[in-house]
Amino acid sequence: MFDPSIFDNLKVAVENLVYDLDNLDGAVRVTGRDDRMEMSVMSREFAIRFARSGNEAVTAEIGLAASLADLAAELLEQKEAQPGCTIRIRFDMEVGPQGEECAVIQSLLEQRWPKQSVSQTLSWRYGDETKRLSNTAEIRFARKIGEEQMEDLPGLLEHVVRTLDELTVLLKSE
Repeated sequence: MFDPSIFDNLKVAVENLVYDLDNLDGAVRVTGRDDRMEMSVMSREFAIRFARSGNEAVTAEIGLAASLADLAAELLEQKEAQPGCTIRIRFDMEVGPQGEECAVIQSLLEQRWPKQSVSQTLSWRYGDETKRLSNTAEIRFARKIGEEQMEDLPGLLEHVVRTLDELTVLLKSE
């Protein structure tokens, strides 16, 4: 019988939690999902994107990734290796033409997600008359997660939704 990997179990848990918020609670609306296997390096990636129902000015994405080394460490039960998945959170939004809001966004994310790496990437579509910038704010976690953190996932999702709300309010006030 097939024994699912740590990645598979975490992916299903995250997916179910987000879809419950969409289908059962109506609190969010799933706007996309990716489930990829990179055959050249045997890595896996999963991401699910969502926005607050009725307000898609800011979207959130939870992503999981596992490499061949992660899978090998799990299957071969290597003592020195640390199996698990990397996790990242992304928030996509538009900001003003000079990125005026970025310092406030950075401060909010650093307060909300202390001890995590926070970065923002700005881009602009050539010919866009509004001159608005697309901002992707990303939070990367320093350590891998495993099945031991499974019960932390509902709290993580709640924290993501709360941050989504705060970013939405912040951008409305700017």
